[in-house]
Amino acid sequence: MKLHVPIRLRWSDLDAYGHVNNAEMLRLLEEARILAFWADDEATLSAIGASTAVLDGRPGSDTLTLIGRQEIEYLAPVPYLRAPLDVRLWLGKLGGASLDVCYEVWSPTETTPAVLYSRATTTIVLVDATSQRPRRINDIERAAWLPYLEDPVAFARR
Repeated sequence: MKLHVPIRLRWSDLDAYGHVNNAEMLRLLEEARILAFWADDEATLSAIGASTAVLDGRPGSDTLTLIGRQEIEYLAPVPYLRAPLDVRLWLGKLGGASLDVCYEVWSPTETTPAVLYSRATTTIVLVDATSQRPRRINDIERAAWLPYLEDPVAFARR
């Protein structure tokens, strides 16, 4: 099962070539990841339509979510679009203290034919804020995320 997270572009996401800058794509993925996995108010949960938002990502929380690795494959330039991109998220791996978040960034849902702009994977390591050591994924998190566990992103190889 995949989450569909609508992400709006900002004019500042574009570079001199008139498309979304490669570094900004990582920011868009971060925004989708935060909406999907960080606990927030009911408005955010209902907008995403999933119960995966179980991490407390606020400053001062007991858990830090650190990036262990990121890989992204750009498939087509993303022009400025007024309708939100359809960022599809799922988990490619649930480890002991880490998870691989997989993404596909698609054109807005009403676009025909649909365009796949990029695919990516982010490895997140859950870290105890006090000890600064990795901490295990707890039962609540695992239960919330397990329905979204699928095959990882298949990147094209050079």
